Amino acid sequence: MAKKNPFRPYTANAEFKELLGTYNGNKVNGLGETALRPPSMVWWTPDMADADFGEAQMWFYQQEKPDEEMTQLRHQRHQAVAAELPPVATEVESASSETLAQQLNEFVTNGDCEMTGVTRLRPEWIFDHETTELTTVVMLGVQHDYEELKHVPALQGGKDVTRQYLRAAVASKKVAAWLRECGYQAEAVTGPMTGKILMIPPALECGFGELGKHGSIINPEFGSAFRLSAVLTNAPLESTPAREFGIDDFCSRCRVCENACPPEAIAPAKQMVRGVEKWYVDFDKCIPFFAETSGCAICIAVCPWSLPDVGEGLAIKLARRAERLNGTAQPDV
Repeated sequence: MAKKNPFRPYTANAEFKELLGTYNGNKVNGLGETALRPPSMVWWTPDMADADFGEAQMWFYQQEKPDEEMTQLRHQRHQAVAAELPPVATEVESASSETLAQQLNEFVTNGDCEMTGVTRLRPEWIFDHETTELTTVVMLGVQHDYEELKHVPALQGGKDVTRQYLRAAVASKKVAAWLRECGYQAEAVTGPMTGKILMIPPALECGFGELGKHGSIINPEFGSAFRLSAVLTNAPLESTPAREFGIDDFCSRCRVCENACPPEAIAPAKQMVRGVEKWYVDFDKCIPFFAETSGCAICIAVCPWSLPDVGEGLAIKLARRAERLNGTAQPDV
């Protein structure tokens, strides 16, 4: 039996709904569309004065109780995003793709991030108001402190969300600076504000995990408890392969995030979105509670994969299940 949800029944704030007006985020996202197309900005606009949802996004920031630590974290993140990158070196370092990959991994070794991956940029990942000539995406992942994250939607958990977005921004700037010093074009892409590209699709493609029912990536190492940033570049880095762990099948049978979502925005089945059938969170149901709680993140925190020291065991069980279903399981000796 599902645990009683303390936030249900949920009624969206009337003031927020009025500010949002007739704005339909599901339509902007392309829910129900069968053809591939570039994404449109649906939230997190850097310029709230010009966006259809700008007043509603501003309301989001006004709901948070004054907190000195959160204010400082946001200030530091803004500074990191605004930090200038060094000029591109006039000479390209004669390093092999293998050497570049080893050097990229040093950002994990040094604690700047916990994951790196590389993939080729696809047109359908570039926002329809942006362009780029850079063809490679370096993805970076930073892990949450679960002991902090588990308190969402309370401010204590929200602080860790901001803290990890700060780490992700700093990491992307460091990686972009390194590539520029090596003589390659490189541009940092940071969140949560909308940048040039979507981040989840390239992160899936380069091996960060699989898409979960809650619309976020899941992997055995970190569950869903991590944030993303990226670097666009022309450096000759080799792509890293996508990975599957049976998470898709797991999510089809699990309802933990569905039951935990206050506005019931998480659908039990996949839907078509801009030509791709995938798990999708109803934006128009989600965003009022998201705004009222300065970011929510409940679905990420309650995901069974996000619990410390659980994911790798789940992955082993799912692998064994797949072997049984495929008839490839080895008999006990």
